[in-house]
Amino acid sequence: MFSYIVRRLIAAVLIVFAASYLIYILAANAGDPLEDLRGSTAPNKEQLIAAKIQQLNLDVPPFLRYFIWLGGVLKGFTGNIDLGYNIRGQEVAAQVGIGIGQTVQLVVAATVLAILLGISIGMATALRQYSGFDYTVTFIAFLFFSLPVFWVAQILKMYVAIGFNNFLADPVVAPWIVIVTAFVVGFAWASIVGGSAKKYFLNFGIATLVTGAGLFFILYTGWLDTPYIGIIGILVIGVASAFAVTWITAGFSNRKVIYTALVTAVAGAALWYPFNYLFFYVAGYLSWVIVFVVMIGIAIAAAFIFGGDERPSSIRAGIIVAIISSILIIVDRVMASWPDYVQITNGRPIATIGSSTPNLQGSVWIQTLDNFTHLLLPTIALMLLSLAAWSRYSRGSLLEVMNQDYVRTARAKGLSERTVIMRHAFRNAMIPITTLVAFEIGGIIGGAAITETVFGWNGIGRMFVQAVQQVDLNTVMAIFLITSIVTLVFNLIADLSYSALDPRIRVN
Repeated sequence: MFSYIVRRLIAAVLIVFAASYLIYILAANAGDPLEDLRGSTAPNKEQLIAAKIQQLNLDVPPFLRYFIWLGGVLKGFTGNIDLGYNIRGQEVAAQVGIGIGQTVQLVVAATVLAILLGISIGMATALRQYSGFDYTVTFIAFLFFSLPVFWVAQILKMYVAIGFNNFLADPVVAPWIVIVTAFVVGFAWASIVGGSAKKYFLNFGIATLVTGAGLFFILYTGWLDTPYIGIIGILVIGVASAFAVTWITAGFSNRKVIYTALVTAVAGAALWYPFNYLFFYVAGYLSWVIVFVVMIGIAIAAAFIFGGDERPSSIRAGIIVAIISSILIIVDRVMASWPDYVQITNGRPIATIGSSTPNLQGSVWIQTLDNFTHLLLPTIALMLLSLAAWSRYSRGSLLEVMNQDYVRTARAKGLSERTVIMRHAFRNAMIPITTLVAFEIGGIIGGAAITETVFGWNGIGRMFVQAVQQVDLNTVMAIFLITSIVTLVFNLIADLSYSALDPRIRVN
């Protein structure tokens, strides 16, 4: 494997070198970076042009100027990388560094959510092929896939941000709307689960009652003014996640895994009070790290106590439940700052533009809320459009695998449907998805230019478009270099992960 990795890295270096040289020559001949200065009426125009030519090495032919730029890049091996200056005289490395931070903050959450939800929805539709649920999801997926992102962004601004902000001023909803919504959700959930008529109506009734009770609680108890999860909510959600994680990873027949997951969930609720004292005395994100470390430690300890011969499965399930419980505890503490944040934003908490509120002062909880409210709309916009594609990819991949001989053989052996799907079909269905994930990661770093423009984020996608328009060669090359390296690295990771998904594949 080591020799394979070395060969791939050598090939990657050659590819980046050849591609960057070609892009540099094409971009250098795409326009005149001094066009604005040449049309200037400033009395010192000639001096400005001469200074810009010297700063950007424009007196050197492009095919030679590339090697000056490459020399600055190679200085990165000594820790002094030099990506040159942009046409405004700013250091490209500093500007691109800021842009990458904005882009990663904007796009990573949307992409991760789209991949996880898309794969889950795609698997569900594949298992319910040609059902009403399958047709409905297919219609919605193609609908979202065909919508332009700028239109979706404007709709979200109008109805989710402005509409919700207006609603918070007087959060009153007629009871009949709550009842109708509960029935619609109950019908949708029962259709997703499917099954016999008895199972269908049972799921319909449970989903309707839970949804109706939840909406009445949120709307008529003042929860929107002072939102919280609380110790009861953390316990209920933690226990539910413990059963869900156990069913997915090991099955309900494995009692040892259930005990580990349940102990971890109960421990998360029991530690709610101590952790809130911790948040008061330990400032910053260090308290978050402590919560995660403590919860994961409890999960591992529970696995060693209850796991027995199923210890690896118990550790895996326990850690997942520990992470979920930790997130719930932190989110509950962030929610406690909601009234103060609403007051700071003058009753308009959901932001429509920018990555942060200017000159915002406050604790880490206020800052976290501010980041969340600014990320909400662009994350939803990007997620909805990507979700459609991922659900189609995973559906097609799983359907292809489910028709293979080894899946039919597994069923013929009498294995449960969960075992057949999760241990035999799912892993093989993920092989082509892994390749697509690698390309998607490269697209993340490349930025989402339209979304960044609509929501006023200064990410590298928007920066790249502006650099191309202004013939800002050094900025174009810096973004291209970062994007190409990340894409090649994650493609290598994807190739290495194939052997983990399918033992028949060897990396050599």
